[in-house]
Amino acid sequence: MMRKKLNKLFLLLMMPLLMVSTVKAQTKKHLAVGDPVPAFSLTDQDGKAFDIKNEIGKHILVIYFYPKDESMVCTKEACSFRDSFNDFTKAGAKVIGINSGTVASHKSFSDHYKLPFTLLSDPDNKVLNKFKVKGMWFFSGRQTFVIGLDGKVAFQYSAMLEGKEHSDQALQYIKSAKK
Repeated sequence: MMRKKLNKLFLLLMMPLLMVSTVKAQTKKHLAVGDPVPAFSLTDQDGKAFDIKNEIGKHILVIYFYPKDESMVCTKEACSFRDSFNDFTKAGAKVIGINSGTVASHKSFSDHYKLPFTLLSDPDNKVLNKFKVKGMWFFSGRQTFVIGLDGKVAFQYSAMLEGKEHSDQALQYIKSAKK
């Protein structure tokens, strides 16, 4: 009898917490196709300011979020974007990688793997949160967005453990959209 009362009390106490968690999960949906790119300004691997508003309309933007410089999957992902860089450029796209790493970490990573594209430092994950990129376990998320010349999300791809696929899927989308 006492156990039933304790179970009921536990459920009553947990209900508000479960409801809040459900609401947060529903509002944490990633940006969808057709949504405008959020405004942001960050610092790149060379210490220069990067403001997204200066890029909209000039290029198709491929913005990819990745958890950590020099980690195995993130390195494969970055090198895949590097290896396809000329194809992205020919298609009129600019590649931008973002994570919470420091400017110095991004510079070292970029130099180590000869990455020809922009890496932006988002130390407090403010931009990651604006894009509503979901993490997994204790890692920040891995998600790629293609932003059209109109400044809206044209395509998005998410796969935490498939780094190379991000480059492949984004390039495939851009090429198919041009036809």
